[in-house]
Amino acid sequence: MKILVVEDEKELLKSIHDSLIQEQFLIETAENYQSASEKIALYSYDCILLDIMLPGGNGLQLLQQLKDMGKSENVIIISAKDSLDDKLAGLELGADDYLTKPFHNAELNARIKAVLRRKNQDGKNSIEMGNIELDLTERSFYVNGELITLNRKEFDILHFFLLNKKRLVTKTALAEHVWGDHIDQADNFDFIYYQIKNLRKKLQQSNAEIEIEAVYGIGYKLTEK
Repeated sequence: MKILVVEDEKELLKSIHDSLIQEQFLIETAENYQSASEKIALYSYDCILLDIMLPGGNGLQLLQQLKDMGKSENVIIISAKDSLDDKLAGLELGADDYLTKPFHNAELNARIKAVLRRKNQDGKNSIEMGNIELDLTERSFYVNGELITLNRKEFDILHFFLLNKKRLVTKTALAEHVWGDHIDQADNFDFIYYQIKNLRKKLQQSNAEIEIEAVYGIGYKLTEK
Protein backbone atom coordinates (compact mmCIF):
# COMPACT_ATOMS: atom_id res chain seq x y z
CA MET A 1 0.00 0.00 0.00
CA LYS A 2 1.33 3.41 -0.97
CA ILE A 3 0.82 6.40 1.33
CA LEU A 4 1.57 10.10 0.84
CA VAL A 5 2.28 12.00 4.06
CA VAL A 6 1.74 15.76 3.69
CA GLU A 7 3.20 17.39 6.80
CA ASP A 8 5.55 20.36 7.34
CA GLU A 9 6.67 19.54 10.89
CA LYS A 10 9.90 17.66 10.21
CA GLU A 11 10.04 15.69 13.47
CA LEU A 12 6.42 14.60 13.19
CA LEU A 13 6.91 13.73 9.53
CA LYS A 14 9.91 11.53 10.37
CA SER A 15 8.03 9.86 13.22
CA ILE A 16 5.05 9.05 10.99
CA HIS A 17 7.34 7.92 8.15
CA ASP A 18 9.35 5.55 10.35
CA SER A 19 6.22 4.13 11.98
CA LEU A 20 4.51 3.40 8.66
CA ILE A 21 7.66 1.88 7.16
CA GLN A 22 7.58 -0.65 10.00
CA GLU A 23 4.01 -1.50 8.95
CA GLN A 24 5.36 -2.39 5.47
CA PHE A 25 3.73 0.60 3.75
CA LEU A 26 5.42 2.35 0.83
CA ILE A 27 5.82 5.99 1.89
CA GLU A 28 6.23 9.27 0.03
CA THR A 29 6.34 12.67 1.70
CA ALA A 30 5.61 16.31 0.93
CA GLU A 31 6.49 19.19 3.24
CA ASN A 32 4.61 22.02 1.51
CA TYR A 33 1.55 22.73 -0.57
CA GLN A 34 3.32 22.91 -3.94
CA SER A 35 5.11 19.58 -3.53
CA ALA A 36 1.92 17.86 -2.38
CA SER A 37 -0.10 19.33 -5.25
CA GLU A 38 2.42 18.11 -7.83
CA LYS A 39 2.50 14.58 -6.40
CA ILE A 40 -1.27 14.36 -6.18
CA ALA A 41 -1.53 15.44 -9.82
CA LEU A 42 1.09 12.97 -11.07
CA TYR A 43 0.61 9.86 -8.96
CA SER A 44 -2.03 7.71 -7.29
CA TYR A 45 -2.03 6.71 -3.62
CA ASP A 46 -3.93 4.27 -1.46
CA CYS A 47 -4.08 6.82 1.34
CA ILE A 48 -3.07 10.45 1.90
CA LEU A 49 -2.31 11.81 5.37
CA LEU A 50 -3.02 15.51 5.02
CA ASP A 51 -2.16 18.42 7.29
CA ILE A 52 -4.43 21.46 6.88
CA MET A 53 -1.95 24.27 7.60
CA LEU A 54 0.89 24.06 5.07
CA PRO A 55 3.56 26.42 3.75
CA GLY A 56 2.21 27.90 0.53
CA GLY A 57 -1.38 26.77 0.85
CA ASN A 58 -4.12 24.93 2.68
CA GLY A 59 -4.80 21.21 2.91
CA LEU A 60 -8.46 21.77 2.13
CA GLN A 61 -7.38 23.14 -1.25
CA LEU A 62 -5.62 19.83 -1.92
CA LEU A 63 -8.83 17.99 -1.06
CA GLN A 64 -10.63 20.18 -3.60
CA GLN A 65 -7.92 19.35 -6.14
CA LEU A 66 -8.49 15.62 -5.60
CA LYS A 67 -12.23 16.13 -5.98
CA ASP A 68 -11.84 18.18 -9.17
CA MET A 69 -9.58 15.48 -10.66
CA GLY A 70 -12.08 12.76 -9.83
CA LYS A 71 -9.54 10.88 -7.73
CA SER A 72 -10.75 8.53 -5.02
CA GLU A 73 -7.73 8.36 -2.71
CA ASN A 74 -8.48 7.68 0.96
CA VAL A 75 -7.67 10.85 2.91
CA ILE A 76 -7.09 11.23 6.64
CA ILE A 77 -6.70 14.82 7.82
CA ILE A 78 -4.07 15.24 10.54
CA SER A 79 -4.17 18.70 12.04
CA ALA A 80 -3.66 20.64 15.25
CA LYS A 81 -6.83 22.57 14.49
CA ASP A 82 -9.62 20.89 16.46
CA SER A 83 -12.34 22.98 14.90
CA LEU A 84 -15.72 21.48 14.05
CA ASP A 85 -15.91 23.71 10.98
CA ASP A 86 -12.59 22.36 9.68
CA LYS A 87 -13.68 18.77 10.27
CA LEU A 88 -16.98 19.30 8.48
CA ALA A 89 -15.30 21.13 5.59
CA GLY A 90 -12.78 18.32 5.18
CA LEU A 91 -15.39 15.58 5.32
CA GLU A 92 -17.62 17.43 2.85
CA LEU A 93 -14.69 17.65 0.43
CA GLY A 94 -14.17 13.89 0.59
CA ALA A 95 -11.89 13.21 3.56
CA ASP A 96 -12.49 9.82 5.16
CA ASP A 97 -11.30 10.58 8.69
CA TYR A 98 -9.92 13.38 10.88
CA LEU A 99 -7.22 12.94 13.54
CA THR A 100 -6.27 15.82 15.83
CA LYS A 101 -2.65 16.37 16.91
CA PRO A 102 -1.08 15.21 19.09
CA PHE A 103 -1.80 11.54 18.49
CA HIS A 104 -0.11 8.19 18.99
CA ASN A 105 1.29 6.53 15.88
CA ALA A 106 -0.48 3.32 16.87
CA GLU A 107 -3.81 5.14 16.61
CA LEU A 108 -2.85 6.61 13.23
CA ASN A 109 -1.84 3.17 11.95
CA ALA A 110 -5.16 1.74 13.09
CA ARG A 111 -7.09 4.57 11.42
CA ILE A 112 -5.20 4.01 8.14
CA LYS A 113 -5.89 0.28 8.12
CA ALA A 114 -9.54 0.85 8.97
CA VAL A 115 -9.98 3.36 6.14
CA LEU A 116 -8.22 1.13 3.62
CA ARG A 117 -10.20 -1.92 4.68
CA ARG A 118 -13.52 -0.09 4.71
CA LYS A 119 -13.19 1.77 1.43
CA ASN A 120 -11.05 -0.44 -0.77
CA GLN A 121 -12.23 -3.89 0.20
CA ASP A 122 -15.63 -3.11 1.74
CA GLY A 123 -14.46 -4.64 5.01
CA LYS A 124 -13.36 -7.90 3.41
CA ASN A 125 -9.90 -9.44 3.38
CA SER A 126 -10.32 -10.58 -0.19
CA ILE A 127 -11.35 -9.12 -3.52
CA GLU A 128 -13.63 -11.03 -5.87
CA MET A 129 -14.43 -10.37 -9.52
CA GLY A 130 -15.98 -12.86 -11.91
CA ASN A 131 -14.55 -16.29 -11.09
CA ILE A 132 -11.41 -14.99 -9.35
CA GLU A 133 -10.55 -14.23 -5.74
CA LEU A 134 -7.51 -12.41 -4.39
CA ASP A 135 -6.91 -13.28 -0.73
CA LEU A 136 -5.11 -10.30 0.81
CA THR A 137 -4.33 -12.01 4.10
CA GLU A 138 -2.68 -15.09 2.63
CA ARG A 139 -1.52 -13.25 -0.54
CA SER A 140 -3.08 -16.01 -2.61
CA PHE A 141 -4.89 -15.94 -5.96
CA TYR A 142 -7.69 -18.32 -6.96
CA VAL A 143 -9.55 -18.98 -10.21
CA ASN A 144 -12.68 -21.13 -9.79
CA GLY A 145 -11.35 -22.05 -6.36
CA GLU A 146 -8.03 -23.33 -7.74
CA LEU A 147 -4.81 -21.78 -6.45
CA ILE A 148 -2.79 -19.97 -9.14
CA THR A 149 0.81 -19.16 -8.23
CA LEU A 150 1.82 -15.51 -8.56
CA ASN A 151 5.16 -13.96 -7.68
CA ARG A 152 5.20 -10.98 -5.32
CA LYS A 153 5.15 -8.33 -8.03
CA GLU A 154 2.44 -10.10 -10.04
CA PHE A 155 0.28 -10.20 -6.89
CA ASP A 156 0.86 -6.49 -6.18
CA ILE A 157 0.10 -5.57 -9.80
CA LEU A 158 -3.12 -7.58 -9.84
CA HIS A 159 -4.16 -6.10 -6.50
CA PHE A 160 -3.64 -2.58 -7.86
CA PHE A 161 -5.65 -3.37 -10.99
CA LEU A 162 -8.51 -4.82 -8.93
CA LEU A 163 -8.61 -1.70 -6.77
CA ASN A 164 -8.86 0.30 -10.00
CA LYS A 165 -10.99 -2.09 -12.04
CA LYS A 166 -12.36 -0.70 -15.31
CA ARG A 167 -10.24 2.43 -14.83
CA LEU A 168 -7.29 3.37 -17.00
CA VAL A 169 -4.02 2.74 -15.12
CA THR A 170 -1.02 4.54 -16.57
CA LYS A 171 2.33 2.80 -16.71
CA THR A 172 3.81 5.50 -14.49
CA ALA A 173 1.10 5.13 -11.83
CA LEU A 174 1.51 1.35 -11.84
CA ALA A 175 5.29 1.59 -11.56
CA GLU A 176 5.07 4.19 -8.79
CA HIS A 177 2.61 2.08 -6.81
CA VAL A 178 4.40 -1.25 -7.11
CA TRP A 179 8.06 -0.20 -7.29
CA GLY A 180 8.14 3.06 -5.33
CA ASP A 181 9.94 6.38 -5.68
CA HIS A 182 13.12 4.90 -7.15
CA ILE A 183 11.21 4.17 -10.34
CA ASP A 184 12.13 7.70 -11.45
CA GLN A 185 15.66 6.42 -11.97
CA ALA A 186 14.61 3.69 -14.41
CA ASP A 187 15.49 4.11 -18.08
CA ASN A 188 12.33 2.41 -19.35
CA PHE A 189 9.36 0.30 -18.36
CA ASP A 190 10.57 -3.03 -19.74
CA PHE A 191 10.28 -4.67 -16.33
CA ILE A 192 6.59 -3.71 -16.20
CA TYR A 193 5.96 -5.20 -19.64
CA TYR A 194 7.61 -8.43 -18.48
CA GLN A 195 5.51 -8.74 -15.32
CA ILE A 196 2.30 -7.78 -17.13
CA LYS A 197 3.02 -10.28 -19.91
CA ASN A 198 3.47 -13.12 -17.40
CA LEU A 199 0.39 -12.10 -15.41
CA ARG A 200 -1.81 -11.92 -18.54
CA LYS A 201 -0.58 -15.36 -19.58
CA LYS A 202 -1.51 -16.84 -16.21
CA LEU A 203 -4.96 -15.24 -16.35
CA GLN A 204 -5.55 -16.64 -19.82
CA GLN A 205 -4.27 -20.14 -19.06
CA SER A 206 -6.41 -20.40 -15.92
CA ASN A 207 -9.55 -19.22 -17.76
CA ALA A 208 -9.94 -16.25 -15.44
CA GLU A 209 -12.98 -14.13 -16.23
CA ILE A 210 -10.88 -10.96 -16.10
CA GLU A 211 -8.32 -9.61 -18.52
CA ILE A 212 -5.77 -6.82 -18.62
CA GLU A 213 -6.22 -4.75 -21.75
CA ALA A 214 -3.37 -2.66 -23.13
CA VAL A 215 -4.22 0.94 -23.99
CA TYR A 216 -1.60 1.80 -26.59
CA GLY A 217 0.94 4.37 -25.43
CA ILE A 218 -0.80 5.03 -22.12
CA GLY A 219 -1.21 2.01 -19.88
CA TYR A 220 -3.68 -0.74 -19.04
CA LYS A 221 -7.23 -1.43 -17.94
CA LEU A 222 -8.60 -4.44 -16.07
CA THR A 223 -12.01 -5.57 -17.34
CA GLU A 224 -14.35 -8.48 -16.75
CA LYS A 225 -15.03 -10.84 -19.65
